[in-house]
Amino acid sequence: FFFFPLSSPSRTHKQQAEVFFTMTMMSARALLATLLLSAASAWQAPQAVNHQVSDNARRSLLVNTPIFAISSFATVANAATDTSNLKFTTSSSGLQYADVKEGSSSTPSPTDGQIVSIDYVMSTTGARYGSKIYSTVDAGAPYRWKLGEGSTIPGLEEAVKGMSPGGIRRVIIPSKLAYQSASATPISIIQECENGKGLGPIPPVETAVGEFQRFKNIYCNPDRQYQPDLVMDVKLYGKRN
Repeated sequence: FFFFPLSSPSRTHKQQAEVFFTMTMMSARALLATLLLSAASAWQAPQAVNHQVSDNARRSLLVNTPIFAISSFATVANAATDTSNLKFTTSSSGLQYADVKEGSSSTPSPTDGQIVSIDYVMSTTGARYGSKIYSTVDAGAPYRWKLGEGSTIPGLEEAVKGMSPGGIRRVIIPSKLAYQSASATPISIIQECENGKGLGPIPPVETAVGEFQRFKNIYCNPDRQYQPDLVMDVKLYGKRN
């Protein structure tokens, strides 16, 4: 606030009123600016933390969601319907995984250079209105790629390499093993992601418009402060040459 003598022998009443009005407005503006700055700081500081808290809560809910409710793997014989007791393992890279159904022990896990085929349900911990993004089961179109060729996110490749055909695994993939690079510079990488290209799996632009838009808003968005974890249910099929 500003304080100064308002009365002076050389000032008329009108001049004194004008000075008083001017100084009052200046004081009010200064106070308002201070209040706005304090409010902005108080709102911005915890924003990222609040997002992370919400993500953790949604991830906890997803982790304990029954496999059928999330993935509709209705054709899988004896698949677990209650995942509340799943024990997750965390790898050195940060990937978390738990086997809902063990695969064939007589068939080795896939290695680099092999073509693999999976069904998956992709969910996210970063959506307020529902977590599911896309399901190859619903689409009737398994996802196929060659391991180690660099076309698929590292977290999914790591998860599949530890599975046996016929197995179902729930994985929690941190952003650094998922699409973090898709929302970073250079701009060409962002544009690839926005056009449905780049590291897979990505919901198909032509046949899953709504799902792709949902994916793009979360994982191809350079204005987003952070990238949420992926939660994926994965079923691995047999070896394909």
